Amino acid sequence: MSEALLDHATQTIKVGSKSFAAAARLFPADVRRSVLMLYAWCRHCDDVVDGQELGFAAVEPAQEQEDAAEKLSMLEDQTRRAYAGEKMGDPAFAAFQEVALRHAIAPRFAFDHLAGFAMDVEQARYETIDDTLRYCYHVAGVVGLMMATIMGANKATVLDRACDLGLAFQLTNIARDIIDDARMGRCYVPAAWLCEAGIPPHELALPRHRAALAGVAARLVDYAEPYYASATQGITALPLRCAWAIATARNVYRQIGINVKARGPRAWDERVGTSRATKVWLLAKGGAGALTSRLRRMAPRRQGLWQRPDAAATADRRAARAVDA
Repeated sequence: MSEALLDHATQTIKVGSKSFAAAARLFPADVRRSVLMLYAWCRHCDDVVDGQELGFAAVEPAQEQEDAAEKLSMLEDQTRRAYAGEKMGDPAFAAFQEVALRHAIAPRFAFDHLAGFAMDVEQARYETIDDTLRYCYHVAGVVGLMMATIMGANKATVLDRACDLGLAFQLTNIARDIIDDARMGRCYVPAAWLCEAGIPPHELALPRHRAALAGVAARLVDYAEPYYASATQGITALPLRCAWAIATARNVYRQIGINVKARGPRAWDERVGTSRATKVWLLAKGGAGALTSRLRRMAPRRQGLWQRPDAAATADRRAARAVDA
């Protein structure tokens, strides 16, 4: 069963995220196993809510809002049962249970991640960049917190940098996937930015707005830069092999953003990625960055960056929601 879970997780990341799959090979075997299993759970939860398979549209269209809400409730219940040590029949949840209990991943991180899918179910609107960053935290920043926990990094200062990397990743994803998201009826770009660019939200996918949209995407890519820079500081606190893997993933995703910006209005003609040769170069660059990180101390985090919710605030909000319910 144990090897079957690993095979399932390996296949999930191979199909669902070629960019991260390449970097994941650099982790030590025990860390790689846990990272892959956590990814499989995150991918599974996302797909269940969206009615997709490994991030791609299934045969049927996305579930209706009521159905998606019911599925989200089911995922929350399964997550609670996984933490309680109950036997998990679903491979993704069996994998998550192994990782969560082995590494003592804080339950609030897992439920914060599910709260990101709730924002989709509730059709949340993103008026400002802070609204967008709050979404980025739930769907990606908190994944960085869980990944850091797996790697043994539990200091708040290091967790902040792990969260920053997740924020940068998601800002890059949003820029790359603006059109695909719009076709699903979703928009994570701040409405204020679209207004400034003269793009009506309901016309986001129309070809006549491509030039203006390229400017908005470039703005997202630029906004991610200080978060990528912050994340680079964080690898100092990671074991060397883990630092290499994370530095490589950071480089690959950042390059995707650079490519989106460089393509301008043609950024959405096809899905933007990185070539095999570029990945090899970024892998080598990540190795060099990991090695040089051994020679420096982590600099203070830049002021003005979006700050993840602290544990107390998160617990207070969850308790308030429970009382209201």
